[in-house]
Amino acid sequence: MKIVVFGSINMDLTAYVPKLPLPGETLLGDSYITVPGGKGNNQAVAAARLGAAVQFVGRVGDDIFGKQVLKIVAAENVDVSPVAVDTEKGTGLAVISVDKNAENAITVISGANWTLGDSDVARAEQCLDGAAALMLQIEVPLEASLHIAEIAHQRNVKVIFDPAPAVSLPDKAYQVIDFITPNETETEVLVGIKPQNESEAKQAAAILHQRGVKNVIIKMGAKGVYYDTGTDQGFVKPYHVKSIDSVAAGDAFNAGLTVALAEGKDIKEAVRWGAAAGAIATTRKGALPAMPHREELLHLIAQQG
Repeated sequence: MKIVVFGSINMDLTAYVPKLPLPGETLLGDSYITVPGGKGNNQAVAAARLGAAVQFVGRVGDDIFGKQVLKIVAAENVDVSPVAVDTEKGTGLAVISVDKNAENAITVISGANWTLGDSDVARAEQCLDGAAALMLQIEVPLEASLHIAEIAHQRNVKVIFDPAPAVSLPDKAYQVIDFITPNETETEVLVGIKPQNESEAKQAAAILHQRGVKNVIIKMGAKGVYYDTGTDQGFVKPYHVKSIDSVAAGDAFNAGLTVALAEGKDIKEAVRWGAAAGAIATTRKGALPAMPHREELLHLIAQQG
């Protein structure tokens, strides 16, 4: 079962602090780690760890960060041969602060990620042969993501779209997305509702359906996940784990969801996989190192349902 990921690759510098700093405030942190990240990168590694054959299309700079990231990701059984090396822009960098409650604030310097264009779409199109799903995010140019989404849609490859970071989407985007997976903040940007419960999530999903998306999945963190396919609606409660770092939990969710869908699981079970994957990711520090493995995901689902 093959999944194509089209998206960002970063090196992440994560600082652990007592609280997130206010403007102009200097804090003494506790520790830091430097690990690969980027939403596309995280999703690719998580999908591979969960059992998919993954091809990753993106860009890195011709620098030490790019070389390090590709080596590490390739060791995770992700095919990085479709990743281009940009000689003009550096590898993307994310500077992350994580507080004692596992909340985070992130600054992203896009670098080579923001140069994705027609040549990258062409490589991604070649990768779609035999693919069950295409995973997208928007830490890369939206037009490039929508271009490959349209191609995948025409070829009946499921398009799973994570609208993060939060931006407004053009009307045409909703016509080529099979599954959209916003969190609370992203939902508010898209439809003007920041859902805090199942009822509000249902209202937001109805608006997204009206715009043309077939399947809406709204991630509300510790409050759970609402899903609506138009014919099947439901709510999946959060899995109970000891959270220490919420970085990349949304990426893990999307990987769990996509792998389950690619394996033919129904929507409720796929959302469970997503929720379990996201929960596991919060129990470890960093982005890529926190991505879940299949065995621990299945164990958590067996324990908590």
